[in-house]
Order: sequence, then C-alpha cells, then structure tokens
Amino acid sequence: MKKILITQSNYIPWKGYFDSIRMVDEFIIYDDMQYTKRDWRNRNLVKTKEGLKWLSIPVEVKGKFFQKINETVVSEKDWAKNHWSVLVHNYSKAPCFKEVKDVLEELYLSSSETYLTKINHRFISGICGLLGIQTPVFFSDEFTLAEGKTERLVDLCVQRGATDYFTGPAAKNYMDENLFTKENIRVHYFDYSGYPEYPQLFPPFEHGVSILDLLFNAGKDAMKYMKNFETAHTGS
Repeated sequence: MKKILITQSNYIPWKGYFDSIRMVDEFIIYDDMQYTKRDWRNRNLVKTKEGLKWLSIPVEVKGKFFQKINETVVSEKDWAKNHWSVLVHNYSKAPCFKEVKDVLEELYLSSSETYLTKINHRFISGICGLLGIQTPVFFSDEFTLAEGKTERLVDLCVQRGATDYFTGPAAKNYMDENLFTKENIRVHYFDYSGYPEYPQLFPPFEHGVSILDLLFNAGKDAMKYMKNFETAHTGS
C-alpha cells in the first residue's frame, strides 16, 4: 500500500494541509497548474487585535494570459521582512512564541527565493520539520505529465506506484474516479471537520488560519490539536 497526495502549494497553509501531508507516504507539489488570483497560493490568514488579516506575497501576474504557479515570481523583495514584522507584532505575547521564534525567523529573514513555488516549499518544509512530519516531497515538473485533468493525476499515481490517492472534498466536483478505478487506485477524501479548539489569541476562535497561529499558541503540543485522518472517507 502506498498513499499519495498531489496538490498545489500554498503559502503558510492551515493545519489541515499539514495533516494531509502527514497522512500519506509521498506528497507531490502540483504547481504545473494555472496560478489563480486571490487564492491560497500566495496568501494566508493570521489573527490580530483588529481581526483576521491577510499576509500576501506580492507577485507578478501577466494579465489574462495563462501563467503556471511554478512560473510566478515575487514582485517586491522586502515581503518576507514585512510579514515577519506583522507576525512579531501580533504574536510576540503568544504562549509559545519564543519556542518557535528562531526557526520561523530564519525561514523569513533568510528567504531569497524568486519563484512562489520555491518560497512555498521552503515554508512547508520548515513547518513540517517543526511538526515532525517526514513525508518525502516532490515537484510535479519532475515527472512526465499526461493530458487531461484527471488523467494527469492518475498517471502521476501510476508513475509513483501509488495504490491510494488522497484529496480534498472539493475534488468530488471535477474528478472522474472511474479513471482511478481502472488503475486499481483507491480514492480517499479528507474530512476536515471536528478539529479541537486550542488556546488562541484574539477571540472568537477561528480554525481557518495559517498553521503559524497554532505553532505560536501551542508550540510542541501543536500535534495534539491536529488529526491523523486514519479514517479518511473512501470514494465510491
């Protein structure tokens, strides 16, 4: 049995993203897909005294032309310094700020990548390290990619010898499960409900924020507030 996750990279994703990575044997960053504006690719939410705030990486967007995520580049060099300043301002009094500060500060202040994909990978890898997640990570452009939305996913699974493919619940709306079945690959949909609340600054409680919020507030106990998805729902 070999479980695989194939999904786009996000910037400092929420806890469900990391639970997904932890559940599988391999994770493929699927950034050969089109970059979409006002999405999770280059931004995420953190909490402040004034409410939820977007931290957005400024990127160059080429008008209406097709632009892959892995072709998207940063447009302002000081973004990382600015983001870290916002995080320090809002989380310096969080219970576990000092516990994770050095690792996260290093991720931000030594970030020199130009491409959004590489930046996202940098943070995903660094945060996986803090959470003790050791799932191997690959990029989709390392492989030969088939034509067709579902066909491409199936073929990536076949190339990696996967028996089980894991994806988010929204995939039910566009994915043809029969193509997986023909290759004897089982499809599973993550269930992101039922997360426990943790001590969080600036009530009311909000689940859908960056994993950084959990790390600043729970530190080494962060995994106690996550899930393992051992009972992921199998597609029909």
